[in-house]
Amino acid sequence: MPFEIIRDDITRVKADAIVNTANPLPVIGAGTDSAIHKAAGEKLLAARKKIGAIPVGCAVETRAFDLPAKYVLHTVSPAWIDGMHGEEALLRKSYDAALTLADGLRCRSVAFPLLSAGSYGFPKEVALSVAIRAFTDFLLTHDMQILLVVFGEAPYTLACGLFGDLKSYVDANYVGAAEKAEYGAFPANVPRRRKARETAFAAQFQPVENRRTPAPMQGMAHAEAEETFDTAPTAAAPEKAENLESILKRAENTFSEHLLDLLNECGEKDSDVYRRAEISRQLFHKIISKKDYQPTKSTAIQLALGLKLNLAETQKLLSKAGYALTRSSKTDLVVQYFIERGKYSIVEINMALFDCGLPLLKTGGAY
Repeated sequence: MPFEIIRDDITRVKADAIVNTANPLPVIGAGTDSAIHKAAGEKLLAARKKIGAIPVGCAVETRAFDLPAKYVLHTVSPAWIDGMHGEEALLRKSYDAALTLADGLRCRSVAFPLLSAGSYGFPKEVALSVAIRAFTDFLLTHDMQILLVVFGEAPYTLACGLFGDLKSYVDANYVGAAEKAEYGAFPANVPRRRKARETAFAAQFQPVENRRTPAPMQGMAHAEAEETFDTAPTAAAPEKAENLESILKRAENTFSEHLLDLLNECGEKDSDVYRRAEISRQLFHKIISKKDYQPTKSTAIQLALGLKLNLAETQKLLSKAGYALTRSSKTDLVVQYFIERGKYSIVEINMALFDCGLPLLKTGGAY
């Protein structure tokens, strides 16, 4: 999985590199910096002192020592002033520096805290927005697992600030909570009408001499009673059943075949599509080379996002694999929310899903 967001202590995360929100000077700062130094041991500070001062927006590496990683990438991110002093550009520079350094060290995985969102005072939705853009752009051209590590058990509610009306959109469209009101209770006269129709239906199968037309039910309009208990229509002559061979000849193209058609229509490189979809090259070629390949729902959605399909096109692609975006799944509604707004970043969508406490898009996952 190229991108994942997890709730954990970054000092316990197993990755090739973990990113430290370093102090510009070779001293131990607060928050994440303090926790990483404590977990890594005294040797980390000694290695940090050999490096000296680090400018804002730059990153350097040391060994990870007692941490479950190979490297610690020390990056100095900016403090928030008022948003008018280039803070977002400097923060983006810090992410880019750490990612470039991880790539240069041939790391296959790197774990980030949310830079500048703690003691440096960045509004969390701004810090998250910068992280999303940095991760999304990097993953378009690189194969690396990026972990965003969120610490603490308190709800990490960012979606309302970052994604506008996401919560109200999901609440307004979700039908799961309304099912009881819609199907669980009936108007007082509906059970009586249902019973009447069941009685009339059963009467159709009685011997003719035993049939009798029931009297109109009390309280039911005469016209309605006649409609309900009218004599059963004469059964039409059964049509000749179509043979299986004829049915199979009418089969539509498969998911893989439809995907190939979409790839030809979009005119983009395959690599651009599967990178945006955040699926591996190996899986992508397996899908397009096997005519009857059956993807997971997550993989099908990710490919729709990689192709930047609109909602109708997404539903058609999903239908080829036997899936659909439905109003009974909040995860589906979050995906639909972004597609309707022309936003196709899986990093961004997974951030929103995590914030809402919903399953993330993950290749090979159960979703």
